Amino acid sequence: MITKIAWKNIWFKPLNTALSIILLTASVAIITLLILLEQQFEKKFNDNIDGVDMVLGAQGSPLQLILSSVYQVDAPTGNIDYTEAKKWMHHPFVKSAIPLAFGDNYRGFRIVGTTPEYLSKYGATVSNGKVFSKDFEVVVGSEIAKKMGIKVGDKFFGSHGDAEEGEVHDSHAYVVTGIASPTGKVVDNLILCNIQSVWAMHDHEHEEGAEEEHDHAHEAVADTHDHHDHAEEAHNHDHEAHTDESHSHDHESHVGEPHDHNHEEATVVNEEGKEITAVLLKFRNKNAIFMWPRIIAQNTKMQAALPGIEINRLFTLFGIGLNALQYLAYGIMLISGISIFIALFNTLKDRKYEFALLRVNGASRLQLLSLVLIESLLLCVTGYVFGTIVGRIALVFISGSSEDEFKMSFNPFEFVWEKEGYLFLLTIFVGILAAVIPAVKAYSLNISKTLANA
Repeated sequence: MITKIAWKNIWFKPLNTALSIILLTASVAIITLLILLEQQFEKKFNDNIDGVDMVLGAQGSPLQLILSSVYQVDAPTGNIDYTEAKKWMHHPFVKSAIPLAFGDNYRGFRIVGTTPEYLSKYGATVSNGKVFSKDFEVVVGSEIAKKMGIKVGDKFFGSHGDAEEGEVHDSHAYVVTGIASPTGKVVDNLILCNIQSVWAMHDHEHEEGAEEEHDHAHEAVADTHDHHDHAEEAHNHDHEAHTDESHSHDHESHVGEPHDHNHEEATVVNEEGKEITAVLLKFRNKNAIFMWPRIIAQNTKMQAALPGIEINRLFTLFGIGLNALQYLAYGIMLISGISIFIALFNTLKDRKYEFALLRVNGASRLQLLSLVLIESLLLCVTGYVFGTIVGRIALVFISGSSEDEFKMSFNPFEFVWEKEGYLFLLTIFVGILAAVIPAVKAYSLNISKTLANA
């Protein structure tokens, strides 16, 4: 009965009630959104670096290397020589090494050249079809297959670079041999093939460039030889027949030898010039984690980045913004508590006759105290419920945007019971605090004096 009266009373002045609920909703929504974002963001980042002690890649920003190689959300720092990287990949300290080669995409989804161990690292299996085993065979992530309607046996052409609008490589078609199982990790939004496919896709461009350079080199040798011919003819005019024979022999040797030498160099470059983007390393000996970054920086043109350190640095930077928003939300909650207090206190003058009549009709002092407290708590509970709903709706919009930009989605239906439970208790505490003074005044109301002045 008291609860019903309290509910009717809070809507006696709807504008005051609406203002209090809106303020509470805003504060609870912001805090709920931050709780969910922080929880899921941190979980996704930690899940994806699990099993990666170090990332080997091109020199540049270590954070950029981690984001591009582990989380696939940034442009890579460059490429590294595969032959040089292999020396470190086969080091006795290394337990596992997974090479990665980037270069193309399909409708904005990155095509990654790697090994089947990459699937195992993220706990993914091929739910339909088989793992890639030949050039241009691919395994498609579960999210891509769902969004694009891709099936085993489908074919598609990749586009150069990370941009969907890049030049289409129509010389080779990728063939889908498998669909990966969903994991909730970065692999769900990737297309995986072997590294040889990435090399082969771009080899024809390098071959064309190499042919042009070879033609220029051949012409330069021929021009040099012609100049040499004229000098020889002028100097050996009396021995023309012998010189012609000798010169013919020299022509064969001078033209033939440089050509063979250039061909050998092209072969060496072809074998040792292959490049990859990064290597994900896991160590047997954890001491190497702290030694290798300095050793690699001093002895190679590569860098070794530590995911744990870089992600902690990112969380620190990210946490500054989260803390600022949390302080803002708590400030709004404080204002909403003050608003509730003012609304209840101002209505006491108008309602003192109502309270006196309730006392005459048998209501106790404790029931009047309860009535004011319940009114405040109803406002707080309503604001909390609306706030949790609005916070999750906001997360849906953020998830849609982040999925398009970074291929990272968030679950609005997840509940962080501990932190959201504390938020509920905090909201109730604000309601009780706001109602204490008005409730005490209602409790100490003098019935006879109030009715005498009526």
